[in-house]
Amino acid sequence: MLIGLVLILTWVILLLRYPAKALPLSMVAVAGLGLVASWVFWQERVEQRRFARLEIQLRLDSQCPADRPLAISVRNGADAVLRDFAWQVQAFRPGDDINLARPSYDRPRYLGPTDIQPGATWSDCLPPPPIRQGYRAQSLEFRAADLRGTFVD
Repeated sequence: MLIGLVLILTWVILLLRYPAKALPLSMVAVAGLGLVASWVFWQERVEQRRFARLEIQLRLDSQCPADRPLAISVRNGADAVLRDFAWQVQAFRPGDDINLARPSYDRPRYLGPTDIQPGATWSDCLPPPPIRQGYRAQSLEFRAADLRGTFVD
């Protein structure tokens, strides 16, 4: 923080002392920062669109083992390979928007396969997240949240 303050103060002093030389250089620097910032925002928007094209279904399934009753199905509708996919599971009463998964620092983060090809579907059985006391997992809807991963062209 101190270094940033010193750099800004130095830039202001140079701008006041030598405006003919410092102003064009400052404009070039601001334009360069603007280009970098716009490229970063564009990349984030592309990745958000790709995550929006993922179809994730979570449900309790009697076909899954008793210790892992939560069935997940992920279909990659994006145009790129999804790598290192991770997420957290939230639990809601139908029609409600209050997360009933017990909040804790050790809440599990679920991990998918290393690669999901475009158009491919991946399915697995998972353990459910810890639910708040007084609720039964059979009466809840489950949703994936806090999606993480990288898309590789």
